Amino acid sequence: MLAAPAHAAPHDGRWSVVVITEKGSCDQAYRYEVAVNDGKVEYVGREQVNFSGTVGAGGAVKVNIRLGEQGATGSGKLSGSNGAGTWQGTGNSGSCAGRWEAERR
Repeated sequence: MLAAPAHAAPHDGRWSVVVITEKGSCDQAYRYEVAVNDGKVEYVGREQVNFSGTVGAGGAVKVNIRLGEQGATGSGKLSGSNGAGTWQGTGNSGSCAGRWEAERR
C-alpha cells in the first residue's frame, strides 16, 4: 500500500514576528524570524534564544521564549499571511506584557 502524499500544514513556512512591550520596562520591541514546520514553531535567527511552540490547524498559536533568565509566553492566531496575539513574561527589569504581530515571508 502506498502512503498518502505529504502536504504542508496551512501555516507552515517562515514568519517574521515583532514583539511589542506595552506594560513594564522591558525593551520596547524585538523581532524574531521563525519557521513553522508541521505545526511546530522554531526560531531561525542568530541569537541563542530558546523558542518553542505550536500552531494548530485553525491557526491557534502558543509559544514560549527564553533568553537566559528572561522568558515569556504568548498566544494568538495566524490567518493567511498575518497573525497577532498577546504575550507576558519577565525581563531583567521585572514583569512585562504586550502584543505580537506576525507576517509570512
